Amino acid sequence: MTEGVIVGFDFGEKRLGVAIGNTLTREAKPYKIIDSRTNASRWQGVSAVIEEWSPVALVVGIPRHPDGTAHEMTERCERFARQLEGRFHMPVKRVDERYSSAVVDSDADFIDDEAASIILQQFFNESDTYE
Repeated sequence: MTEGVIVGFDFGEKRLGVAIGNTLTREAKPYKIIDSRTNASRWQGVSAVIEEWSPVALVVGIPRHPDGTAHEMTERCERFARQLEGRFHMPVKRVDERYSSAVVDSDADFIDDEAASIILQQFFNESDTYE
């Protein structure tokens, strides 16, 4: 994979957390929260982020139960990842996000961008290469 910006997403039905990082520094930072209550607002927000940052890849957190089994949101996140691939024609990596929300300060009302940052940082930490 080409070096450059990678955008990470924490998918939610109401909000979509977004984080930005790059392959050089391998550091993720919270970027923004996109209104995800309608498909139109979700895709408009995602398109704007991709247009602004021109990423080389995308990362999506895939939630699972602590034992690794899928639950209701697992397939929704997988579907979102497939839609990203189809709409933007770029690599979309999946990251097990089982414990990402537990790491974020749960006292805050809107933690979606921070959760996305944790997911993206996990991708950087676990990836030796970006292929």
